[in-house]
Amino acid sequence: MASYLDSAPILTRRAVVGLIASPAAFQREETKLGKIDFPASGSPQARERFLRGVMYLHSFEYDDAREEFTAARQADPSFVMAYWGEAMTYNEPLWYRQDTESARKALARLAPARDERLKRAATPRERAWLGTVEVLYGSGSKEQRDFAYSDAMRQLWSTYPNDMEAASFYALSLLGTSHHGRDTRIYMQAAAVAEEVFARNREHPGALHYLIHCYDDPLHAPLGLRAARIYAKVAPAAAHALHMPSHIFIAMGMWDDVVSSNEDSWAASEARYKRKNLPLEDRGYHALWWLEYAYLQQGRYKEARRLLSIVEEDAVRSPSPFIRFHAAHMRSAYAVETGQQEVYQKALDLSDLDTPATVSYLFGRGFPAAVQGDAEPAVAALARIREHRNAAGTRQAAGGHEHHFYPPDLQVAGIVEKQLEGVIAMAARETNHGLQLLSEAVAIENKMPFEFGPPVPPKPARELLGEMLLAANQPREAQKQFALALEHAPRRS
Repeated sequence: MASYLDSAPILTRRAVVGLIASPAAFQREETKLGKIDFPASGSPQARERFLRGVMYLHSFEYDDAREEFTAARQADPSFVMAYWGEAMTYNEPLWYRQDTESARKALARLAPARDERLKRAATPRERAWLGTVEVLYGSGSKEQRDFAYSDAMRQLWSTYPNDMEAASFYALSLLGTSHHGRDTRIYMQAAAVAEEVFARNREHPGALHYLIHCYDDPLHAPLGLRAARIYAKVAPAAAHALHMPSHIFIAMGMWDDVVSSNEDSWAASEARYKRKNLPLEDRGYHALWWLEYAYLQQGRYKEARRLLSIVEEDAVRSPSPFIRFHAAHMRSAYAVETGQQEVYQKALDLSDLDTPATVSYLFGRGFPAAVQGDAEPAVAALARIREHRNAAGTRQAAGGHEHHFYPPDLQVAGIVEKQLEGVIAMAARETNHGLQLLSEAVAIENKMPFEFGPPVPPKPARELLGEMLLAANQPREAQKQFALALEHAPRRS
């Protein structure tokens, strides 16, 4: 693999933005986003901003993409694809988030009604592209619209088989239909499409990005290593592109590479944050969370604590739920990995956080205490986990949906509840009961789809069961659980 990449110097020397009239090269790191070719009928100035917007969109830099599409629309108000692009920035398919109202407002700027908007398209191809986004934000539930949109993208690609953008967005749309977590069949379908784009354009930011998402589980991660090694070099202007290779690296336990990717991503996001004078919540906390986890795996606890302090200080300075979401996960990860409970001395508002963040945070508070025989805080944390799980279950039964990557969040709550109860029982020398509860946690975890990145819950169930079996003087059974745990989290320390 290394010799293959070393033989492709073009990947490290340039990244070209494909324009309709004449290609324009951006040599500086802060402008390199990849290379695409997306024919469109706007003015040259509008097309240039449009293409940058599409490349930001491929790298999930939605705010920057929106700026580019807005600039394209202002440069040429008749440029229908600029309206398509702006609407697309309100859909985050892999994070199960969509701002439908804002997207429809963006389309309404072109014309109030769907049919009128479609009539303003300059070419049949642009009319077809606009038609796909009309489906995405049309009638029906989000799940129904996701499937309909993916079918519309498939038809668009079938009509224009040489359109690499149609293929790329079709691959992404397939991933967006995996509503209940990773569906390997769907992910491999998307990978097959993205591989076709990559074969034709080795610098396509969408193909590289989506291939990494398709392959970021331990079984398929070696297939994604090629894209991981290329993507950051192709699109260093996108902080998310610098982070994405770590999806593959973490699935393979390549901790040095995980650290490098997220250090680069954090630095790029900080430069953007300062350059644009953005609010605190626009800092790159996602990369910071992954970086903390990698430091913890390397035993670099002081560096991990420093990163946690950054988020904790920002959570005091800003009421943003986004910041507190990361503070909750990072605090629990640190406590679980190090056993240090003092990170919980400062209160953190959990009232508007989702179920995984809330119960993981509470588990991080109770687990080290239970292991150390401090029953009171462990029992108190368990009671709060149960209370939250029951409330979340009631909301789900009533048809509500919490904003998170995937719906099966209650399973996370069920795992941490049984884990913490099991450890409390073990500490009370109720060994059989404790091991039974921990085995039940493993059974729930086995039913969940694989999730990438730092573990949620913060303590993998098989790993914890192995530790408790070892404590119960059952080393052979413990070894089996550790081996199975490492299949899901290679080289986890």
